Amino acid sequence: MDNRDRIIEGAAELFRTYGIKSVTMDSIATQLGISKRTIYEVFSDKDELLIGVLIWMGEKQKGLLKRIISESENSIVAIFRMLEINRDYIQELSPAFQSDLKKYHHEVLMKIVDKSEMPDYHNNKEVIENGIKENLFRNDVNPDLANRCLYNLGRSIMNHDLYPFELFSRRDVIRNVFINYLRGISTPAGLDLIAKLEATF
Repeated sequence: MDNRDRIIEGAAELFRTYGIKSVTMDSIATQLGISKRTIYEVFSDKDELLIGVLIWMGEKQKGLLKRIISESENSIVAIFRMLEINRDYIQELSPAFQSDLKKYHHEVLMKIVDKSEMPDYHNNKEVIENGIKENLFRNDVNPDLANRCLYNLGRSIMNHDLYPFELFSRRDVIRNVFINYLRGISTPAGLDLIAKLEATF
């Protein structure tokens, strides 16, 4: 692993645990056992490092989603596996990470979105299309629209302003927001499968 990858992974871990604002270049250097100068040889400032971290996190998620889709027996099982991974990830993620990103680094986030380097709804449209072919989702569902809805519902689950962590568990938010939408586009066979999977979620 080269210095760039090592710095990105180390910074990502600190950002996820403590938020972005409270993590300094000094603390990253200390955590990695390197000099601050080494970090600045690779990244000109914290914003550039944050961009690297967000791109790295996005690429990891894209690879994970592709693997889940290819290894799952059907589309609903694939969606529930994604939900489980995201639920666990959110529970381990410091609320400060999202709030800091929105409050102090919004321009950085917009740069990533504009360059389409974050996972987006285009990556998962095939899950809906597969579900229709499998007779798990209704054939009158527009795959593009349904996928955009699921994508944005998934993003909203992490929004502390909409669903404060101190009031709602991520499990309850996922069940009441995301899974209820999933039920709305499902066939009777899909509903039966959702009921079985939700019982162990």
